[in-house]
Amino acid sequence: MLSYRHSFHAGNYADVLKHIVLTLILSALKQKEKGFFYLDTHSGVGRYSLLSAEAEKTGEYIEGIARLWDRTDQPEEVSLYLDEIKKINKGKLRFYAGSPLLAVQQLRPQDRALLTELHPNDFPLLRNEFAKQPNVVTKRENGFQQLKSALPPKERRGLVLIDPPYELKEDYELVVKAIEEGYKRFATGVYAIWYPVVLRQHTKRIVKGLEATGIRKILQIELAVRPDTDQRGMTASGMIVVNPPWQLESQMKKILPYLTDVLVPEGTGSWNVSWIVPE
Repeated sequence: MLSYRHSFHAGNYADVLKHIVLTLILSALKQKEKGFFYLDTHSGVGRYSLLSAEAEKTGEYIEGIARLWDRTDQPEEVSLYLDEIKKINKGKLRFYAGSPLLAVQQLRPQDRALLTELHPNDFPLLRNEFAKQPNVVTKRENGFQQLKSALPPKERRGLVLIDPPYELKEDYELVVKAIEEGYKRFATGVYAIWYPVVLRQHTKRIVKGLEATGIRKILQIELAVRPDTDQRGMTASGMIVVNPPWQLESQMKKILPYLTDVLVPEGTGSWNVSWIVPE
């Protein structure tokens, strides 16, 4: 099934959280001069127009990136992310950078990226976006399989972003299996999993699955816009990070109160930063 199109959801509150975490991890990796490898398993197209029919239909970005765009009171960690989005906009907010573009913008000459996308309509756009980037490879392949075929990287340093659409319930199990496969080959890598909270029981499947792997140092970061419910719709989203940079826990605890206030002005939001498995 390949019906999911991120163009309907680009720039929403879940993207904001995911991409702030992504930017902070990349910033930590760049503190060392040695190059690193970035793998994006479910890349999408890379760049999204917020004036498109899809974005206009849902308007999700209005309650996400748009709520941050004109503010001047944001913490430094949020500014790092906003600076990357501003690189593809001239003043007015018109475009949103998906995770591959956000990451590639932050790469140095010694770093490289592998971006995979299976959707037949999205992949050509992804390939064209990065066609002139010498240190970026795009492939129309199954993203989960890259944790076998692309790891370990020659750099022995890197970040793997696993961001499936969760159209299929099996994705919740596949995420855990992918982490297991990747960790066997590349135990020092940073792994970042994005997940939606549609039904809390699905999220718990990922958490319990990761606990059962025996892997240590697994941090969970979550932002909710309203309490859990058994009704249709996403109430929260989060990031699970294996081998997080040491600063990430304190950085997210610092900025999540701000993000909750700004992104959820209705007062129904909440946040959490906790260890699924400590060091």
